[in-house]
Amino acid sequence: MESHNELGLARRDTKDLAVKLNELLANYHVYYQNLRAFHWNIRGGNFFALHAKFEELYTAAFETIDEIAERILTLRHTPMHSFSDYLATSRVQERKGLTTDVDTVEATVENIGQIIHLEREVLAMASELEDEGTQGLISDDLNALEKTLWMLNAFQAR
Repeated sequence: MESHNELGLARRDTKDLAVKLNELLANYHVYYQNLRAFHWNIRGGNFFALHAKFEELYTAAFETIDEIAERILTLRHTPMHSFSDYLATSRVQERKGLTTDVDTVEATVENIGQIIHLEREVLAMASELEDEGTQGLISDDLNALEKTLWMLNAFQAR
């Protein structure tokens, strides 16, 4: 008989889900750092709007990072916690030296798109396992990211 944890989920299955959640965690960390860099280094006519927007986005990303890590712990696994692991694992790439509104928004749209794709993978796994806790967490974040993506795309439409 298969071993289940206190949540009623198969231990073997939660291990695979934790690996995917750790991949999401790594992507979120790189995305977060990109947002910090954009916040600090933005220049030009849209400085005030984007400086504030990037702060809003990195604050939300920081909260999501914590929630993902705590979900991994709730599943009784260990969240990834080194920057070298984040960089080796992440699909989102570091973006250095970007200072213009066009470049930073374009990079943010790209980053969010990669995270959305990964969140859909996590949702599919969590659904298969009937893991409503992970589904709720990821579904809520996915909804917020999709709205942010819409707004950033509207900003880009000139």
